[in-house]
Amino acid sequence: MRSVPRSVERLIEELNRLPGIGPKTASRLTFYLLRSPQEQVQALARAIGEMHEMVVTCSVCFNIAETSPCPICDDSQRDRTMLCVVEEPLDVLAIERIRQYDGLYHVLHGAISPIEGMGPEDLKIAELVERLGKNPVEEVILATNPSLEGESTAMYVSRQLATLGIRVTRLAQGLPMGGDLEYADEVTLTRALEGRREI
Repeated sequence: MRSVPRSVERLIEELNRLPGIGPKTASRLTFYLLRSPQEQVQALARAIGEMHEMVVTCSVCFNIAETSPCPICDDSQRDRTMLCVVEEPLDVLAIERIRQYDGLYHVLHGAISPIEGMGPEDLKIAELVERLGKNPVEEVILATNPSLEGESTAMYVSRQLATLGIRVTRLAQGLPMGGDLEYADEVTLTRALEGRREI
């Protein structure tokens, strides 16, 4: 005899698939939603559905947005001489949060990781090289995570850009090795951005 309704089990299983959500947290979230007013649960379901319907990938920088090109690429006030290369859209949010950078972005959608089967061809590196061939900039800031995968990706990208005659810099150390940009505090991220160096 089943002790938990199948619909509850199914929601626990689906929540458990999310990153950082283990079985206990998935169960707590499920039972929280069971106790919540129906309007709140329906609003959450609508928000998830609308996100999937509305969000697109920017055709220029590959960030997520509701329009393409995205508001950052479309903003004529941004400094078009600088391009910050990040791994994920969350990294754009982290850098934008500190309000110290007003250039453009390019989102790779991952990092080189042979263990996870991610090679350079799986990232938006070819699109970056093509973009810089059409619209050259004065400086490319490599803001990949300070991890083994992030460092490998930064070195690979810098080699790809070497023939373009563009200044390539890397965020200064100040970000902990093995950490993610999205979890860095504003002071650390500001210092890292200000102290970037040539590769």
